[in-house]
Amino acid sequence: MAGKGETKSRILDAAELLFAEHGFNETSLRTITSKAGVNLASVNYHYGDKKTLVRAVLSRYLDVFMPALEGELERLLTRDDFTMEDVFQCGKSPLVSLDSYRTNGATVFMSLLGRGYTDVQGHLRWFITNRYKTVLSLFVQAVCRANPSLDPETLFWRLHFTLGAVVFTMASSTALCEIAENDFSSQVKTEDLIDRLVPYLAAGVAAPIEPSLFLVKQVQN
Repeated sequence: MAGKGETKSRILDAAELLFAEHGFNETSLRTITSKAGVNLASVNYHYGDKKTLVRAVLSRYLDVFMPALEGELERLLTRDDFTMEDVFQCGKSPLVSLDSYRTNGATVFMSLLGRGYTDVQGHLRWFITNRYKTVLSLFVQAVCRANPSLDPETLFWRLHFTLGAVVFTMASSTALCEIAENDFSSQVKTEDLIDRLVPYLAAGVAAPIEPSLFLVKQVQN
């Protein structure tokens, strides 16, 4: 008979795989229990409901990624001057380290984050912004110092565009690396992918605001 710890791990492993592949909305608890080889009562006992299970799956990654990112951001913020590329590079080591934490960890983590947004899991946004508020505040602080001219609304849109690009790229990293190898004979690792992505993201966040958008804001105010 499996112990409590083993049962919890089997449930989390099965849920992680199914959530990443099919999404949160399309994955039922019964599908998870079938994959994990446990009964529904076990899921209810350990997690209570599906929302709690979703958070537990993401927390396995977030509890590793966020403290590492916090350390990188704290070191960056001690500097007098830095660029937007420096800010995004803070996420490189924490993200790459997830591949050592779990097989294809960076890809799975980003797939789960993407599912959280596309499946409109509002509770996940609340959970992440509240549980990791300090880290997120440090990130926004670093972005604002690197781009002091950005107004709050422009910053909101550009960070969400950034998240979309990161999630798509990292969640599709295996396919992208295979395409690079087949089409360009390039051996691309996760680190290389991030190094290619960072300048693109930095340029997008720091891009000049369109005059038409600026005029609309002036009229509205």
